[in-house]
Amino acid sequence: MFAFCPAGELFFKSPLKFTTLQFLKLTLVIQCVVSTKERLMNNNNSTKSSRRWLGSLIRKFNRFCRKFHLIKWLVVFFLTVTLVGSIYLTFLAKTAHVQNLESSLSKTTEIFDASNQKAGELYAQKGTYVHLNRVSRNIPKAVLSTEDRNFYHEHGFSIKGIGRAFFLLLKNKLLHHNYISGGGSTLTQQLVKNAYLSQEQTMTRKFKELFLAIQVENVYSKNEILTMYLNNAYFGNGVWGVQDASQKYFGENASQLSVPDAAVLAGMLTSPSAFNPIDHPKAAKWRRNVVLQLMVENHKLTQAQANYYKKMPIEVRDTYVRKDGYKYPYYFDAVIDEAISKYGLTESEIMNRGYRIYTNLNQSQQQQMQATFKNNTLFPANASDGTEVQAASIGVSPTTGGVTAVVGGRGQHVFRGYNRATQIKRQPGSAMKPLAVYTPALEAGYKFDSELVDKKKSYGTNHYTPKNYNNVYQGKVPMYEALAQSMNAPAVWLLNQIGVDRGYQSVKDFNIPVTKKDKNLALALGGLSSGVSPQQMAGAYTAFANGGKIMKPFYIRKIVDSTGKVIVDNTAKQQGRQIMPASVSKQMTSMMLGVFNNGTGADAKPYGYSVAGKTGSTEADNTGSSDATKDKWIIGYTPDLVVATWEGFDSTSQAHHLENLSGTGMGPLFRNEMQTMLPYTRNSSFNTKDAQTIVQDQQNSHNNLWDTIQKKTEQYSDSIGQKAKRFIDDAKKWFGQ
Repeated sequence: MFAFCPAGELFFKSPLKFTTLQFLKLTLVIQCVVSTKERLMNNNNSTKSSRRWLGSLIRKFNRFCRKFHLIKWLVVFFLTVTLVGSIYLTFLAKTAHVQNLESSLSKTTEIFDASNQKAGELYAQKGTYVHLNRVSRNIPKAVLSTEDRNFYHEHGFSIKGIGRAFFLLLKNKLLHHNYISGGGSTLTQQLVKNAYLSQEQTMTRKFKELFLAIQVENVYSKNEILTMYLNNAYFGNGVWGVQDASQKYFGENASQLSVPDAAVLAGMLTSPSAFNPIDHPKAAKWRRNVVLQLMVENHKLTQAQANYYKKMPIEVRDTYVRKDGYKYPYYFDAVIDEAISKYGLTESEIMNRGYRIYTNLNQSQQQQMQATFKNNTLFPANASDGTEVQAASIGVSPTTGGVTAVVGGRGQHVFRGYNRATQIKRQPGSAMKPLAVYTPALEAGYKFDSELVDKKKSYGTNHYTPKNYNNVYQGKVPMYEALAQSMNAPAVWLLNQIGVDRGYQSVKDFNIPVTKKDKNLALALGGLSSGVSPQQMAGAYTAFANGGKIMKPFYIRKIVDSTGKVIVDNTAKQQGRQIMPASVSKQMTSMMLGVFNNGTGADAKPYGYSVAGKTGSTEADNTGSSDATKDKWIIGYTPDLVVATWEGFDSTSQAHHLENLSGTGMGPLFRNEMQTMLPYTRNSSFNTKDAQTIVQDQQNSHNNLWDTIQKKTEQYSDSIGQKAKRFIDDAKKWFGQ
């Protein structure tokens, strides 16, 4: 047959040197043979013509290859790609720190508070870790018979498995599928896939898996690898590891499992959701019997034993108790977010690598804040359709910037869900006045008792006209009273006097995100284009409580890996940034003490404590109610603690809005927070008094001085009068004589 196809002779001259070119030639040979046989049956003359044409084509191809050294270049290209890929994958495997794998899998990530006391645990793919000597021998026999019979005789990979993976790759490429439909991964490869890689079915992941598996085999013994695999395997129903799986399905420790029960667990490894005995008992029994037969093939059971075990029913007994170390959900969510965004870790690494994360958490304050949010009597009633009024609070140490407590919402918590304390962007209303107006005004030379114009006025070409609540105006009002009573007209007038540019720069200095769109007089009343979060507002108010030095809120002080190595060190005292003189922050505090003593926050003042701060609210448009409110804010502080609280609906509408635009109404919530959290601080005192008290003291002092002068004058007058009278009397006597 090959006599009719010269390409066959070209290929079979050197059968041992199989090159890319020869592969192409072989393809042509096959095509040539098929076409030749067909032509022989039809027409011998056409066969001779086809043979001559094909021979000519191959000769031309050979000349082309020799002229341009095509084969050499293909070989060089292939070797270069192989070398570069091997170097990259080797580097990846070496830098994966597989020497930490066992410690990271065996330990749970723990969270510690500001006093270095354990506060809780983080885990996703974590079960109760047990060593191999505490696992029934039936489990390894069943698992290895099912998953990797040559486990003890290979070095992390299987040639047959790799060949099968390549075959499936070619098949899927031809079918235009961009994935691998399986391929014999060894037990070690499955371990590194679960520990380091994603579950995507691609050839790139398979190569990474292969090199990491080899590196793991270089570091650990076979028994250590098997132990890690059994403890890191998923068994459905949120259960990881053989110990917890044994408790979940059979009510026993892993050391007590019988042969058929071990076969059930081994059978679940390929598809935990499909073969677990709780949800799919029939499928689990069928799969168990398959595993038992595989154990016979692997010489771990006799056929008679397998037949006996196959007849036994599966008896499920669930005694598993899920661990719940996620004690402070919103705080722990924020810790994970900061570790990801600020320090480049992944969620999987944080949850599963056995880190020790040291935070600024104050457990007592956090517990009190959480308890407050569970007290429904402190919140407005739900909307008519049952929608719950939402809220969020955060506590920050003004001297360090450390977040001591945080709650991001009411109702059911969702893991790493919406945290309103850190993520909402809402208008701050009058809570912006101290930042945008009064602080820069004091820096510009105004005093806390300077008189401001309190009249209804229009500004600019657009006739912007701010209004006081209830349209009440006094003509003139001292600054401290305008702030305490949250008057709008004086605040806008004052910003216009000092200049919008000065107020805009002041807001930026407070780390509030503003854009050029915000550079207008509405800034005085919190009219921002993007809005702020409670965390940003709390951070801004640290400057007032900390002598003019602003601190940026943060959660994590230090992260230590499972081997004890410090990978994040943020324990050095935060320097902060001085954004105003201490004298200005002192005057601001004296004015904001009045907010809680006799102003809009009077009903929010905690009993027995002096608190400074500001309330705020924003109007809800298109609701048909003049008092409809979209957002309510209270930010209060002492020298030891800043608490920012927001209240409102996630989505404001005619059916979903708050009432009472004055800014009050959430006083009991804030009062309860401060009253229960402040006992867990140093209870430091302010170095100033309420501005109104200072003014009254000055007036009293002035009055006392005038009274003294009047008394002295009267005394002197009386004395002089008496002396004059005696002089006159003496004179009369003398002249009379």
